[in-house]
Amino acid sequence: MAPEAVTKSERLMKKTVLVVDDDASVRESLGKVLRQENYETVLAADGQEAVEGFEKAKIDLLLLDLGLPIKNGWDTFERITGENPFVPIIIITGQAHKYPVAVAAGAGALMEKPLDVPRLLQTMQELLAEPPEARLRRLCGYTQDVRHVPGVSQSAGT
Repeated sequence: MAPEAVTKSERLMKKTVLVVDDDASVRESLGKVLRQENYETVLAADGQEAVEGFEKAKIDLLLLDLGLPIKNGWDTFERITGENPFVPIIIITGQAHKYPVAVAAGAGALMEKPLDVPRLLQTMQELLAEPPEARLRRLCGYTQDVRHVPGVSQSAGT
């Protein structure tokens, strides 16, 4: 019976998400939503805090804003993928026209603000279930299957 309990326990292990956004209200609200969805969260306000948080905890997925102080989002992306190319990264941004750069960088997804939370959660589940080899192929530029989700107000009007 004990091995069965361990297996069940392993299946119930929470995934840890690093949420990086310089806007405290976005960071805190995303953290709250993710905790309600049974994720562990690590919050960071800038790129330097993100790198430090990534090094201290076992991060399963990264939500990364681009417009960060101290170390911008792309520098943070490069540093973290250099340390662990297998971690899925979702770029969250209010900046327009970043999809081509996200594809070139090998991000798992680009989600524009304001965020569509149900689609964010769905995208997170898809990326967490994706084989590490698929992430590495995207990061190396062999595939360009970056998910793109326009901001809520942009998709509502079309």
